[in-house]
Amino acid sequence: MLKKRLITRRNFFKQSLTAAAVLTIVPRHVLGGQGYTPPSDELTRAVIGVGGMGRGHLKYPAGKLLAVCDVDAKHLQMAIDIAGPGVKGYRDFREVLQRPDIDIVHIPTPPHWHALISIAAAEAGKDIWCEKPMTRTIGEGRNVVQAVQKNGRIFRINTWFRFRGQFYNFGSTVKPIKKLLESRILGWPLKVTVSETTGFNWKFYWHGKTYLKPQPVPDELDYNFWLGPAPYKPYHPHRVHSNFRGYWDYDGGGLGDMGMHYLDPVQYLLEKDGTSPVEIEADCPQQHPDACLSWRRIRLKYADGCKIILDGENRDIKAPFIEGPQGKLYRGFKSDIPYIREKVAALPDPEPQVTDFTEAVRKRKTFALNEENAHRSCTIVNLSKIAVRLGRPLRFDPVKQLFINDPEANRYIHQPMRAPWHL
Repeated sequence: MLKKRLITRRNFFKQSLTAAAVLTIVPRHVLGGQGYTPPSDELTRAVIGVGGMGRGHLKYPAGKLLAVCDVDAKHLQMAIDIAGPGVKGYRDFREVLQRPDIDIVHIPTPPHWHALISIAAAEAGKDIWCEKPMTRTIGEGRNVVQAVQKNGRIFRINTWFRFRGQFYNFGSTVKPIKKLLESRILGWPLKVTVSETTGFNWKFYWHGKTYLKPQPVPDELDYNFWLGPAPYKPYHPHRVHSNFRGYWDYDGGGLGDMGMHYLDPVQYLLEKDGTSPVEIEADCPQQHPDACLSWRRIRLKYADGCKIILDGENRDIKAPFIEGPQGKLYRGFKSDIPYIREKVAALPDPEPQVTDFTEAVRKRKTFALNEENAHRSCTIVNLSKIAVRLGRPLRFDPVKQLFINDPEANRYIHQPMRAPWHL
Protein backbone atom coordinates (compact mmCIF):
# COMPACT_ATOMS: atom_id res chain seq x y z
CA MET A 1 0.00 0.00 0.00
CA LEU A 2 1.13 3.55 -0.73
CA LYS A 3 0.63 5.69 2.37
CA LYS A 4 0.10 9.41 2.01
CA ARG A 5 -0.21 12.10 4.67
CA LEU A 6 -3.20 14.41 4.45
CA ILE A 7 -5.06 16.69 6.86
CA THR A 8 -8.65 15.51 7.31
CA ARG A 9 -11.54 17.93 7.69
CA ARG A 10 -12.74 16.26 10.90
CA ASN A 11 -9.43 16.50 12.75
CA PHE A 12 -8.75 19.90 11.26
CA PHE A 13 -11.72 21.40 13.07
CA LYS A 14 -11.59 19.05 16.07
CA GLN A 15 -8.09 20.17 16.97
CA SER A 16 -8.93 23.88 16.42
CA LEU A 17 -6.90 24.18 13.25
CA THR A 18 -3.64 23.09 14.88
CA ALA A 19 -2.71 19.59 13.79
CA ALA A 20 -2.76 17.07 10.95
CA ALA A 21 -4.08 13.53 10.93
CA VAL A 22 -2.54 10.55 9.17
CA LEU A 23 -4.64 8.78 6.54
CA THR A 24 -4.01 6.11 3.99
CA ILE A 25 -4.61 7.48 0.49
CA VAL A 26 -4.49 4.79 -2.19
CA PRO A 27 -4.67 6.14 -5.75
CA ARG A 28 -6.90 4.08 -8.00
CA HIS A 29 -4.07 3.32 -10.40
CA VAL A 30 -2.53 1.04 -7.73
CA LEU A 31 -5.76 -0.60 -6.58
CA GLY A 32 -6.45 -3.10 -9.34
CA GLY A 33 -9.26 -5.63 -8.90
CA GLN A 34 -12.98 -5.04 -9.09
CA GLY A 35 -14.04 -1.55 -10.09
CA TYR A 36 -10.57 -0.57 -11.32
CA THR A 37 -10.39 1.42 -14.55
CA PRO A 38 -7.07 0.94 -16.35
CA PRO A 39 -5.15 4.06 -17.47
CA SER A 40 -5.89 3.25 -21.11
CA ASP A 41 -9.58 3.96 -20.44
CA GLU A 42 -11.27 7.21 -19.45
CA LEU A 43 -9.44 9.40 -16.96
CA THR A 44 -11.30 11.13 -14.15
CA ARG A 45 -10.78 14.54 -12.64
CA ALA A 46 -11.86 17.19 -10.14
CA VAL A 47 -11.75 20.99 -10.27
CA ILE A 48 -10.81 22.79 -7.04
CA GLY A 49 -11.78 26.45 -7.23
CA VAL A 50 -14.70 27.13 -9.57
CA GLY A 51 -14.86 30.91 -9.77
CA GLY A 52 -14.50 32.65 -13.12
CA MET A 53 -11.31 30.91 -14.23
CA GLY A 54 -12.31 27.63 -12.59
CA ARG A 55 -15.56 27.38 -14.51
CA GLY A 56 -13.49 27.34 -17.68
CA HIS A 57 -11.72 24.23 -16.38
CA LEU A 58 -15.03 22.37 -16.09
CA LYS A 59 -15.01 21.77 -19.85
CA TYR A 60 -11.31 21.01 -20.33
CA PRO A 61 -10.68 17.77 -22.31
CA ALA A 62 -8.78 15.87 -19.61
CA GLY A 63 -11.20 13.12 -18.60
CA LYS A 64 -14.55 12.65 -16.91
CA LEU A 65 -15.41 15.29 -14.31
CA LEU A 66 -16.43 13.74 -10.98
CA ALA A 67 -16.07 16.52 -8.42
CA VAL A 68 -16.01 20.30 -7.99
CA CYS A 69 -14.93 22.26 -4.93
CA ASP A 70 -15.19 25.85 -3.72
CA VAL A 71 -15.41 27.78 -0.45
CA ASP A 72 -18.10 30.02 -1.95
CA ALA A 73 -21.48 28.26 -1.92
CA LYS A 74 -22.78 30.28 -4.88
CA HIS A 75 -19.75 29.42 -7.01
CA LEU A 76 -20.07 25.79 -6.01
CA GLN A 77 -23.76 25.55 -6.90
CA MET A 78 -23.16 27.28 -10.23
CA ALA A 79 -20.43 24.75 -11.06
CA ILE A 80 -22.66 21.81 -10.11
CA ASP A 81 -25.42 23.17 -12.33
CA ILE A 82 -22.99 23.54 -15.26
CA ALA A 83 -21.35 20.15 -14.72
CA GLY A 84 -24.60 18.21 -14.57
CA PRO A 85 -25.57 14.88 -13.01
CA GLY A 86 -22.97 12.68 -11.37
CA VAL A 87 -20.67 15.50 -10.28
CA LYS A 88 -20.40 15.95 -6.52
CA GLY A 89 -19.70 19.27 -4.82
CA TYR A 90 -17.33 19.86 -1.90
CA ARG A 91 -16.39 22.84 0.29
CA ASP A 92 -13.05 21.34 1.45
CA PHE A 93 -10.39 20.32 -1.09
CA ARG A 94 -9.02 17.67 1.29
CA GLU A 95 -12.22 15.65 0.94
CA VAL A 96 -11.74 15.67 -2.84
CA LEU A 97 -8.17 14.38 -2.49
CA GLN A 98 -9.35 11.46 -0.35
CA ARG A 99 -11.31 10.03 -3.30
CA PRO A 100 -9.30 7.18 -4.87
CA ASP A 101 -11.37 7.31 -8.07
CA ILE A 102 -9.98 10.71 -9.19
CA ASP A 103 -6.88 10.77 -11.39
CA ILE A 104 -6.35 14.48 -12.11
CA VAL A 105 -6.87 17.56 -9.97
CA HIS A 106 -7.30 21.01 -11.56
CA ILE A 107 -6.22 23.92 -9.33
CA PRO A 108 -7.63 27.24 -10.64
CA THR A 109 -7.75 28.79 -7.15
CA PRO A 110 -6.07 32.12 -6.33
CA PRO A 111 -2.27 31.65 -6.39
CA HIS A 112 -1.77 31.71 -2.61
CA TRP A 113 -3.39 28.25 -2.59
CA HIS A 114 -1.53 26.72 -5.55
CA ALA A 115 1.44 25.30 -3.65
CA LEU A 116 -0.48 23.78 -0.74
CA ILE A 117 -3.08 22.08 -2.92
CA SER A 118 -0.51 20.93 -5.51
CA ILE A 119 1.64 19.34 -2.81
CA ALA A 120 -1.34 17.70 -1.11
CA ALA A 121 -2.56 16.40 -4.49
CA ALA A 122 0.86 14.96 -5.31
CA GLU A 123 0.98 13.22 -1.93
CA ALA A 124 -2.51 11.83 -2.56
CA GLY A 125 -1.37 10.29 -5.85
CA LYS A 126 -3.11 12.76 -8.17
CA ASP A 127 -1.75 14.28 -11.35
CA ILE A 128 -2.03 18.06 -11.42
CA TRP A 129 -3.26 20.73 -13.85
CA CYS A 130 -2.49 24.04 -12.13
CA GLU A 131 -3.35 27.60 -13.10
CA LYS A 132 -0.70 30.26 -13.51
CA PRO A 133 1.18 31.77 -11.80
CA MET A 134 2.45 28.44 -10.51
CA THR A 135 3.18 29.71 -7.01
CA ARG A 136 3.13 32.94 -5.02
CA THR A 137 6.77 32.63 -3.95
CA ILE A 138 10.00 31.03 -5.14
CA GLY A 139 10.16 28.83 -2.05
CA GLU A 140 6.67 27.49 -2.67
CA GLY A 141 7.70 26.61 -6.22
CA ARG A 142 10.71 24.64 -5.00
CA ASN A 143 8.46 22.67 -2.66
CA VAL A 144 5.99 21.87 -5.43
CA VAL A 145 8.80 20.58 -7.67
CA GLN A 146 10.06 18.33 -4.88
CA ALA A 147 6.60 16.94 -4.06
CA VAL A 148 5.65 16.25 -7.69
CA GLN A 149 8.91 14.45 -8.41
CA LYS A 150 9.06 12.55 -5.12
CA ASN A 151 5.58 11.16 -5.72
CA GLY A 152 6.03 10.45 -9.44
CA ARG A 153 3.20 12.71 -10.58
CA ILE A 154 2.52 14.44 -13.92
CA PHE A 155 2.21 18.22 -13.65
CA ARG A 156 1.21 20.92 -16.12
CA ILE A 157 0.78 24.65 -15.73
CA ASN A 158 -2.08 26.26 -17.60
CA THR A 159 -0.22 28.31 -20.16
CA TRP A 160 0.60 26.94 -23.57
CA PHE A 161 2.10 29.54 -25.88
CA ARG A 162 5.49 27.83 -26.06
CA PHE A 163 3.88 24.97 -27.98
CA ARG A 164 0.62 26.18 -29.55
CA GLY A 165 -1.52 29.23 -30.35
CA GLN A 166 -0.79 32.78 -31.46
CA PHE A 167 1.64 34.42 -29.05
CA TYR A 168 -0.74 37.21 -28.02
CA ASN A 169 -0.37 40.20 -30.38
CA PHE A 170 3.14 39.42 -31.57
CA GLY A 171 1.72 38.12 -34.84
CA SER A 172 3.26 34.65 -34.84
CA THR A 173 3.38 31.39 -32.97
CA VAL A 174 6.49 30.63 -30.90
CA LYS A 175 7.71 27.79 -33.12
CA PRO A 176 9.29 29.84 -35.94
CA ILE A 177 10.86 32.19 -33.38
CA LYS A 178 12.39 29.16 -31.66
CA LYS A 179 13.76 27.91 -34.98
CA LEU A 180 15.27 31.32 -35.68
CA LEU A 181 16.99 31.60 -32.31
CA GLU A 182 18.29 28.03 -32.37
CA SER A 183 19.96 28.83 -35.70
CA ARG A 184 21.86 31.76 -34.10
CA ILE A 185 21.06 33.92 -37.16
CA LEU A 186 20.51 36.85 -34.78
CA GLY A 187 23.67 36.02 -32.87
CA TRP A 188 24.03 35.67 -29.09
CA PRO A 189 23.42 36.92 -26.41
CA LEU A 190 19.95 38.33 -27.01
CA LYS A 191 17.77 41.05 -25.55
CA VAL A 192 13.99 40.48 -25.40
CA THR A 193 11.61 43.40 -24.81
CA VAL A 194 8.11 42.66 -23.54
CA SER A 195 5.89 45.71 -24.08
CA GLU A 196 2.81 46.96 -25.90
CA THR A 197 5.03 47.75 -28.89
CA THR A 198 6.08 44.10 -29.13
CA GLY A 199 2.54 42.82 -28.53
CA PHE A 200 2.01 42.47 -24.77
CA ASN A 201 -0.20 44.49 -22.40
CA TRP A 202 0.83 44.40 -18.71
CA LYS A 203 -2.74 45.20 -17.61
CA PHE A 204 -1.94 47.75 -14.92
CA TYR A 205 -5.66 48.15 -14.27
CA TRP A 206 -5.31 45.08 -12.02
CA HIS A 207 -4.31 47.33 -9.11
CA GLY A 208 -5.25 46.84 -5.53
CA LYS A 209 -6.96 49.54 -3.51
CA THR A 210 -4.86 51.14 -0.79
CA TYR A 211 -7.74 51.60 1.63
CA LEU A 212 -10.44 48.98 2.08
CA LYS A 213 -13.14 49.62 4.67
CA PRO A 214 -14.06 46.33 6.41
CA GLN A 215 -17.40 44.90 5.38
CA PRO A 216 -19.54 41.96 6.55
CA VAL A 217 -18.61 38.60 5.07
CA PRO A 218 -21.36 37.23 2.77
CA ASP A 219 -23.15 34.18 4.14
CA GLU A 220 -22.15 32.04 1.18
CA LEU A 221 -18.39 32.61 1.59
CA ASP A 222 -16.09 30.84 4.05
CA TYR A 223 -13.71 33.79 4.11
CA ASN A 224 -11.33 32.30 6.68
CA PHE A 225 -10.86 29.25 4.44
CA TRP A 226 -10.53 31.48 1.37
CA LEU A 227 -7.64 33.32 3.08
CA GLY A 228 -6.08 30.01 4.13
CA PRO A 229 -2.31 30.53 4.44
CA ALA A 230 -2.47 34.26 3.67
CA PRO A 231 -2.30 36.83 6.50
CA TYR A 232 -5.64 37.74 8.01
CA LYS A 233 -7.10 40.95 6.57
CA PRO A 234 -10.68 42.16 7.18
CA TYR A 235 -13.10 41.19 4.43
CA HIS A 236 -13.81 43.51 1.53
CA PRO A 237 -15.29 42.32 -1.81
CA HIS A 238 -12.40 43.87 -3.74
CA ARG A 239 -9.98 41.55 -1.95
CA VAL A 240 -11.52 38.28 -3.12
CA HIS A 241 -12.62 36.48 -6.27
CA SER A 242 -11.59 38.19 -9.54
CA ASN A 243 -10.09 41.20 -7.74
CA PHE A 244 -7.58 39.24 -5.64
CA ARG A 245 -4.95 39.84 -8.36
CA GLY A 246 -4.38 43.35 -7.04
CA TYR A 247 -2.97 42.28 -3.66
CA TRP A 248 0.50 40.93 -2.82
CA ASP A 249 -0.88 38.35 -0.38
CA TYR A 250 -2.63 36.46 -3.20
CA ASP A 251 -1.03 37.42 -6.55
CA GLY A 252 0.98 40.28 -8.08
CA GLY A 253 -1.24 42.47 -10.24
CA GLY A 254 -0.83 42.25 -14.01
CA LEU A 255 2.78 41.15 -13.49
CA GLY A 256 1.69 38.14 -11.43
CA ASP A 257 -1.27 37.20 -13.57
CA MET A 258 0.09 37.75 -17.08
CA GLY A 259 3.78 37.17 -16.40
CA MET A 260 3.91 33.44 -17.02
CA HIS A 261 1.90 33.74 -20.23
CA TYR A 262 4.35 36.31 -21.58
CA LEU A 263 7.62 35.09 -20.05
CA ASP A 264 7.46 31.31 -20.21
CA PRO A 265 7.85 31.38 -24.03
CA VAL A 266 10.70 33.88 -23.64
CA GLN A 267 12.46 31.54 -21.22
CA TYR A 268 12.00 28.68 -23.71
CA LEU A 269 13.27 30.82 -26.60
CA LEU A 270 16.37 31.83 -24.64
CA GLU A 271 17.11 28.19 -23.67
CA LYS A 272 16.80 28.99 -19.97
CA ASP A 273 14.45 26.25 -18.75
CA GLY A 274 17.03 25.07 -16.21
CA THR A 275 18.20 28.39 -14.79
CA SER A 276 17.13 31.88 -13.71
CA PRO A 277 18.31 35.49 -14.09
CA VAL A 278 21.26 36.55 -11.95
CA GLU A 279 20.56 40.31 -11.92
CA ILE A 280 17.18 42.00 -11.45
CA GLU A 281 16.45 45.71 -11.34
CA ALA A 282 13.13 47.55 -11.21
CA ASP A 283 12.31 51.17 -11.97
CA CYS A 284 9.07 51.82 -10.12
CA PRO A 285 7.28 54.04 -7.63
CA GLN A 286 7.29 53.01 -3.99
CA GLN A 287 4.88 50.15 -3.52
CA HIS A 288 2.07 49.78 -1.01
CA PRO A 289 2.57 46.90 1.49
CA ASP A 290 -0.83 45.40 0.65
CA ALA A 291 -1.97 46.64 -2.77
CA CYS A 292 -0.07 46.00 -6.01
CA LEU A 293 0.67 49.22 -7.89
CA SER A 294 2.25 49.93 -11.28
CA TRP A 295 5.92 49.88 -12.25
CA ARG A 296 7.85 51.47 -15.10
CA ARG A 297 10.55 49.06 -16.21
CA ILE A 298 12.14 45.80 -15.03
CA ARG A 299 15.46 44.49 -16.32
CA LEU A 300 16.55 40.87 -15.87
CA LYS A 301 19.95 39.56 -16.94
CA TYR A 302 21.23 35.97 -17.22
CA ALA A 303 24.78 34.79 -16.57
CA ASP A 304 25.48 34.49 -20.32
CA GLY A 305 24.43 38.10 -20.98
CA CYS A 306 20.91 37.50 -22.30
CA LYS A 307 18.46 40.13 -21.07
CA ILE A 308 14.72 40.48 -20.65
CA ILE A 309 13.24 43.99 -20.51
CA LEU A 310 9.73 44.39 -19.13
CA ASP A 311 8.68 47.79 -20.45
CA GLY A 312 5.60 48.73 -18.44
CA GLU A 313 5.39 52.27 -19.79
CA ASN A 314 5.99 51.23 -23.41
CA ARG A 315 8.88 53.68 -23.33
CA ASP A 316 10.64 52.40 -26.44
CA ILE A 317 7.99 52.51 -29.15
CA LYS A 318 10.47 51.29 -31.79
CA ALA A 319 11.83 48.34 -29.80
CA PRO A 320 12.25 44.98 -31.52
CA PHE A 321 10.89 41.98 -29.69
CA ILE A 322 14.29 40.26 -29.91
CA GLU A 323 17.61 41.92 -30.64
CA GLY A 324 20.95 40.16 -31.16
CA PRO A 325 24.39 41.31 -32.30
CA GLN A 326 23.59 40.23 -35.86
CA GLY A 327 19.96 41.18 -36.32
CA LYS A 328 16.55 42.11 -34.93
CA LEU A 329 13.09 40.55 -34.92
CA TYR A 330 10.06 42.82 -34.71
CA ARG A 331 6.37 42.30 -34.08
CA GLY A 332 4.69 40.56 -36.99
CA PHE A 333 7.85 38.50 -37.61
CA LYS A 334 9.50 41.39 -39.38
CA SER A 335 13.27 41.71 -39.36
CA ASP A 336 16.20 43.73 -40.62
CA ILE A 337 17.52 40.45 -42.05
CA PRO A 338 16.36 39.96 -45.69
CA TYR A 339 14.11 36.97 -46.49
CA ILE A 340 13.80 36.04 -42.82
CA ARG A 341 10.62 33.98 -43.30
CA GLU A 342 12.14 31.93 -46.11
CA LYS A 343 15.29 31.30 -44.10
CA VAL A 344 13.32 30.19 -41.04
CA ALA A 345 11.06 27.91 -43.10
CA ALA A 346 14.13 26.00 -44.27
CA LEU A 347 15.42 25.42 -40.72
CA PRO A 348 14.80 22.17 -38.78
CA ASP A 349 11.91 22.08 -36.32
CA PRO A 350 12.58 22.30 -32.57
CA GLU A 351 12.75 19.15 -30.46
CA PRO A 352 9.30 17.50 -30.16
CA GLN A 353 7.37 17.90 -26.92
CA VAL A 354 4.50 16.03 -25.25
CA THR A 355 1.72 18.59 -25.57
CA ASP A 356 -1.31 16.37 -24.87
CA PHE A 357 -1.85 16.24 -21.11
CA THR A 358 -3.96 13.09 -21.17
CA GLU A 359 -1.24 11.34 -23.18
CA ALA A 360 1.32 12.46 -20.61
CA VAL A 361 -0.83 11.07 -17.78
CA ARG A 362 -1.58 7.74 -19.45
CA LYS A 363 1.97 7.10 -20.63
CA ARG A 364 3.64 8.73 -17.59
CA LYS A 365 5.60 11.11 -19.81
CA THR A 366 6.74 14.55 -18.74
CA PHE A 367 4.43 17.24 -20.11
CA ALA A 368 5.91 20.03 -22.26
CA LEU A 369 5.35 22.67 -19.56
CA ASN A 370 5.94 20.81 -16.32
CA GLU A 371 6.86 21.46 -12.70
CA GLU A 372 10.55 22.14 -13.48
CA ASN A 373 10.34 24.64 -16.34
CA ALA A 374 7.11 26.16 -15.00
CA HIS A 375 8.86 26.84 -11.70
CA ARG A 376 11.68 28.59 -13.55
CA SER A 377 9.32 30.77 -15.57
CA CYS A 378 7.32 31.58 -12.45
CA THR A 379 10.62 32.47 -10.77
CA ILE A 380 11.13 35.20 -13.40
CA VAL A 381 7.78 36.62 -12.28
CA ASN A 382 8.55 36.28 -8.58
CA LEU A 383 12.01 37.83 -8.96
CA SER A 384 10.39 40.77 -10.74
CA LYS A 385 7.76 41.14 -8.01
CA ILE A 386 10.44 41.21 -5.30
CA ALA A 387 12.49 43.80 -7.20
CA VAL A 388 9.39 45.98 -7.54
CA ARG A 389 8.54 45.67 -3.85
CA LEU A 390 12.09 46.45 -2.70
CA GLY A 391 12.81 49.06 -5.38
CA ARG A 392 16.53 48.29 -5.72
CA PRO A 393 18.88 46.02 -7.72
CA LEU A 394 19.12 42.37 -6.70
CA ARG A 395 21.59 39.57 -7.36
CA PHE A 396 20.31 35.99 -7.49
CA ASP A 397 21.99 32.57 -7.38
CA PRO A 398 20.00 30.36 -9.82
CA VAL A 399 21.49 27.14 -8.41
CA LYS A 400 20.82 27.79 -4.72
CA GLN A 401 17.72 29.83 -5.69
CA LEU A 402 18.58 32.48 -3.13
CA PHE A 403 19.56 36.13 -3.27
CA ILE A 404 23.25 36.80 -2.73
CA ASN A 405 24.10 38.43 0.62
CA ASP A 406 20.63 39.92 0.87
CA PRO A 407 18.61 38.78 3.92
CA GLU A 408 15.84 41.30 3.22
CA ALA A 409 15.23 39.95 -0.29
CA ASN A 410 15.51 36.34 0.90
CA ARG A 411 12.61 36.90 3.29
CA TYR A 412 10.41 36.96 0.19
CA ILE A 413 11.65 33.49 -0.87
CA HIS A 414 9.86 31.70 1.99
CA GLN A 415 7.06 33.94 3.20
CA PRO A 416 5.33 32.70 6.37
CA MET A 417 1.94 31.02 6.19
CA ARG A 418 -0.91 31.55 8.62
CA ALA A 419 -1.34 28.61 11.01
CA PRO A 420 -2.16 25.78 10.66
CA TRP A 421 -1.13 25.89 7.00
CA HIS A 422 2.48 25.11 6.20
CA LEU A 423 4.56 23.49 3.48
